[in-house]
Amino acid sequence: MIRLFLTDGHSPTREALRKDMEAAGVGVVGDAGTGEELLAQLTNAAPTVVLLDLSLPGPDVFALLPALREQYPQLRVLVRGELTNEHYVARSFDLGAHGYVLKNIMPAELVYGLSTVAAGRQFLCSAIGVALLGRLFVSNPGASDAARAALGLSKREIEVLGLVAQGMTNAEIATKLFTSKRTIETHRQNIIAKTQAKNTAALIKLAARQGLLPE
Repeated sequence: MIRLFLTDGHSPTREALRKDMEAAGVGVVGDAGTGEELLAQLTNAAPTVVLLDLSLPGPDVFALLPALREQYPQLRVLVRGELTNEHYVARSFDLGAHGYVLKNIMPAELVYGLSTVAAGRQFLCSAIGVALLGRLFVSNPGASDAARAALGLSKREIEVLGLVAQGMTNAEIATKLFTSKRTIETHRQNIIAKTQAKNTAALIKLAARQGLLPE
């Protein structure tokens, strides 16, 4: 069973996280509201995974990542932040994180992410995956064929993804592609379904090859 140490600077949020994870069968062995509390409790708590809040009060959280990697080399770290910006994601991975999720992630996907990281694999939540892929196609349209091969996306889904990355709404995309808003919503759900779970590793490798994440 996963031994989870969770962090969040907001006490009610931290308590809600604990309840959600325990209800899902995840063993929570400790929690902290600051970086100092995290470092002070880690040895005794002996977690397998730390859910690390990027906005945690105290020392720079990005400075905590290499310290955790050096002091606890077997520890797995799943970063939890509010931004899909690829620079935050890339920096987190580069400094030792094993996964990155958004704070609004649903509990079921968070549990899957924790399990994936605990099993020794990397993880990106589906919302970040869609955002990264969209930016990849805007910056390098030639990546489309590679993405379709790696993730099983259709040509239309690639097209929709590029428009999503440009900030267009479902209604605007539907108008541009001469289709219905419901059809675009379906394409977006398909993209999310295809870029999570078993395809997450392929997504990370693809984004890394295109320079959005470190290899």
